[in-house]
Amino acid sequence: MPAPHGPRRARIAFSDSAVKQLDALDRALVVISVDPEAGELLPGDSSGLGLRQYVDDIERVRLVYWVTALKTVVVVAFIEV
Repeated sequence: MPAPHGPRRARIAFSDSAVKQLDALDRALVVISVDPEAGELLPGDSSGLGLRQYVDDIERVRLVYWVTALKTVVVVAFIEV
């Protein structure tokens, strides 16, 4: 007897503007994945996390992120500038 199928996966569709935002985000994510210290430390960060920001002038986006002790990059915010 064949195994039953698992639950159905959600279907996700993006508008044209959302696809453009994802493309811009991809470029910035590649940069910080190669060099997590590419961004600069945020001034006045009192959280103790070492929040950083990376600004991509070509795609005009800003990522706010921190790097964990295991070098995992956690993105906190994506902002179009």
